[in-house]
Amino acid sequence: MAESVWEYPRPPRVEPSERRIRVVLGGETIVDTGRSQRVLETSHPPVYYVALEDVREGVLEPAGGRTTFCEWKGTADYYDAVAGGVRAERAAWTYRDPLPGFDPIRDWVAFYPGRVDACFLDDERVEPQPGDFYGGWITSEVEGPFKS
Repeated sequence: MAESVWEYPRPPRVEPSERRIRVVLGGETIVDTGRSQRVLETSHPPVYYVALEDVREGVLEPAGGRTTFCEWKGTADYYDAVAGGVRAERAAWTYRDPLPGFDPIRDWVAFYPGRVDACFLDDERVEPQPGDFYGGWITSEVEGPFKS
């Protein structure tokens, strides 16, 4: 049975996950890990954050410029991802100094599924959350409607 995103909490909750996370860019696997932090927030598909050391070395480059602010998590900084001859601008983000309650994602990174070749949760290819701002991961395990 799928989880309804309308039953997720507000404020959001962070929970550890041992699901396999894979991210592909330029035809190369840049993340393949069995540890992540899953952030659940009302009306949004889950967002999966992975440890920086689980991202292939040399892939992430600070994007510079604009940051964004989340009332719950704090200020987000962005990364470009570079692999296989492809540069994906602002493809990932991190919270270097998250607000209280979000320490588990400090310096971990999340990827926009629509800005890389593919993201996978276990063996299921993830669909990106509609719109260009939010980075939720839509799978068969969640149901919306989703905020866009």
